[in-house]
Amino acid sequence: MGTSIANVVGTLARRTWPDARALLAAGAGAGLAAAFNAPTAGAVFVLEELVRKFEPRMAIAAVAASSGTIFVSRMVLGDAPDFHVSALPYPAAATMPLHLALGIAAGLLAAAYNWMILAAIAGVAYFKRCPVELRAGLIGAAVGALAWFAPELVGGGDALTQSALDSTGTLAVLPLILILRASLGAVSYAAGTPGGLFAPLLVLGAQLGLCFGMLGRMAFPEIDIAPEGFAVVGMAAFFAGVVRAPVTGITLAVEMTANVTMLLPMLAACFVAMLVPTLLGNAPIYDSLREQGMQGHGPP
Repeated sequence: MGTSIANVVGTLARRTWPDARALLAAGAGAGLAAAFNAPTAGAVFVLEELVRKFEPRMAIAAVAASSGTIFVSRMVLGDAPDFHVSALPYPAAATMPLHLALGIAAGLLAAAYNWMILAAIAGVAYFKRCPVELRAGLIGAAVGALAWFAPELVGGGDALTQSALDSTGTLAVLPLILILRASLGAVSYAAGTPGGLFAPLLVLGAQLGLCFGMLGRMAFPEIDIAPEGFAVVGMAAFFAGVVRAPVTGITLAVEMTANVTMLLPMLAACFVAMLVPTLLGNAPIYDSLREQGMQGHGPP
């Protein structure tokens, strides 16, 4: 939506391509900033993922658009962060190996999730041969059945993310939720339904981090482990593993939770979460989608 608005503005103002390019990128960042109440993350995403280099012209446009967007949205919606996290102490040095291990798990899951998205897109392309009425009926029936029996598993996932940040859940249920949400996220994106990638990544990362934190607390009861802290780290690490944009992932997690005490674990976990899929030869998701789009196999 942000890019569409920027495109309209650029067209009406009859801007040249360099100006229009800056407007499109700034619009995308502003849209991200508004959707997640994260102005810095919106501006950083433009430079780290869209442009992939620092351009003063682009940086000025991105910062201006993101700050303006948040100024307006907070006048309407208020200043509170999207997620509430209880005050977290700075993690003990003894937890660093656990955060590195979380980064490994996030990297492996990120590689699997990227593969699931690409496989789902290929599957949707195959089912295009079926009548649209049949496809719509099958999708509606599957989502309706899931919403009937487990309404908390459908939708944007903000409630699930908040429950993970509240350290709510059991080890008997969390892995099942993780698998179901990963499957739903891949299928939803491939089907072209609203939602995109960012919100599902944050849900999965928080759930993975909470699960890992609970396991760590059980295995090492002598260490003061806060599972909700691992949920915050998991959000950033899984995002970095899938998108390979660690600064955006860390900034998103910090701004959405208003928490800065987990910065060092996030840096360590993001490093490993990016390294693992890279060593496995798994490309960043947007690179893969861009390549598929050029080949004519993108999502509908």
